[in-house]
Amino acid sequence: MVATLRVMPKILVVDDELDAVELISFNLKAAGFEVITAADGTEALKSARLQAPDLILLDVMLPEVDGLEVCKLLRRDPATASVPIIMLTAKAAEIDRVLGLELGADDYVTKPFSPRELVLRVRKLVERRQKPEQKADHFTIGDLSLDIPRHLVTVAGKRIDLTATEFKLLTTLMERRGRVQSRDQLLQDVWQYDNVIDTRTVDTHMRRLREKLGRAARYLDTVRGVGYRFAED
Repeated sequence: MVATLRVMPKILVVDDELDAVELISFNLKAAGFEVITAADGTEALKSARLQAPDLILLDVMLPEVDGLEVCKLLRRDPATASVPIIMLTAKAAEIDRVLGLELGADDYVTKPFSPRELVLRVRKLVERRQKPEQKADHFTIGDLSLDIPRHLVTVAGKRIDLTATEFKLLTTLMERRGRVQSRDQLLQDVWQYDNVIDTRTVDTHMRRLREKLGRAARYLDTVRGVGYRFAED
């Protein structure tokens, strides 16, 4: 019988504050992750390309190259474009959060933070990346169920009548649950618009979809200034 080695997911922690790095590293290692660190933007870019981390925890306020620029450069590089990024910063203003998400960050955590919550977010993104993406025919999240072949949506067993567009919008969000979808992206994927015409189309359909879903509308998050997300939790 051949024993298989369990490979620990590798997390790149990018922060120029030593105390923050030590706190994050301690909690990630205790949770079973391998940790590598970088203290500035230039070092972060180099480590991301050479070390192939499974996720990057990226502070915004960095010397050399700031975190937002690092995020943008990582997303442009095919070698790092799919690596999950969690922005970690003391800047809690909405505009900073929106900008980070627009540049490609998967999540945004403000300091001070709960180490336990941060580890949970890291684990969730790493597990999602490790699972092969499959388009399922059925989804059940809490009391909301979606049956694609039968074009059927139920909430707590009660059938909800949706238009074809509303059904496709809900399907798209559930397939990509946990990930923020911009209005522009939804217009392309749901409506097949090559050019952005009017993002209010998305907002109008989301409002109607929420009204029809009733209590299950709690799963549909608005990320102000960016778009929407289906939240499982």
